[in-house]
Amino acid sequence: MGYFVQQLINGLTLGAIYGLIAIGYTMVYGIIGMINFAHGEVYMIGAFVALITFLVLGMWGVTYVPLALLIVLLSAMIFTAAYGWTVERVAYRPLRHSFRLAPLISAIGMSIFLQNYVQLLQGARVKAMPPVVRGGFTLLQDSGFTVHVSYLQIFIVLLTTALMAGFSIVIGATPLGRAQRACEQDMTMAALLGINVDRTISATFVMGAALAAVAGVMVTLYYGVIDFFIGFLAGVKAFTAAVLGGIGSLPGAMLGGLLIGLIEAMWSAYFSVEYKDVSVFVILVLVLIFRPTGLLGRPDVEKV
Repeated sequence: MGYFVQQLINGLTLGAIYGLIAIGYTMVYGIIGMINFAHGEVYMIGAFVALITFLVLGMWGVTYVPLALLIVLLSAMIFTAAYGWTVERVAYRPLRHSFRLAPLISAIGMSIFLQNYVQLLQGARVKAMPPVVRGGFTLLQDSGFTVHVSYLQIFIVLLTTALMAGFSIVIGATPLGRAQRACEQDMTMAALLGINVDRTISATFVMGAALAAVAGVMVTLYYGVIDFFIGFLAGVKAFTAAVLGGIGSLPGAMLGGLLIGLIEAMWSAYFSVEYKDVSVFVILVLVLIFRPTGLLGRPDVEKV
């Protein structure tokens, strides 16, 4: 029982990170109906910005952990938001009115470009960072097995919950959120009503990239190792989470992320760890076959 509870905690922590990345996928798809396959690389850049910022703060002698975390989070969100804005301007906006496959190909090309761009700047070797947030407490002891919850795991879950609530409020009760929902329903009519569609779409990419940056910071803190290729696999898993929860639904993205994290953690605990990634792709295939709208998604209604 203790081992199961420990894996449950680990799965929820990992799922919270996947959920943050998945929200970026679902926000972009909800407005322009396209999958931003460069989103995983934006998350990877957020992780590298976090690592570099930690190193710079260490050189400057900033050792107070809460202040360092705040500076790293803000720096990663600002820099990564700029990359998200650039991806929209370069890879999507010029092709918005082209045939539907063109932006998809452009996004894949941008993903490959960002991977190689970071590899050239930072090198191909794995980058490591010593633990920053230490400590935790014992939740329970069962048959000699100790269930441990770290302060970092609590921080990740609480921060994810706060961000999810904040973005839900932004989308549900602000002018930007109303503009996003209007563009999701009908871009042409939204433009006729005075909404700046280009600015709304750019803001959506910026918001999704900022959330991906937070996920990158959390991964850097949680695992302590990153490389230029971490964005690909995490991006595919987050996309699976968005599809599982119902792409276009923010609560669905977070629910899908938590479920994918739990599936991966439980598979690693009770089955062969080498096939934990395969389990995620099996889930993606099954969802696309039996419930393509996802758990919380709604079927598209064809406009006539």
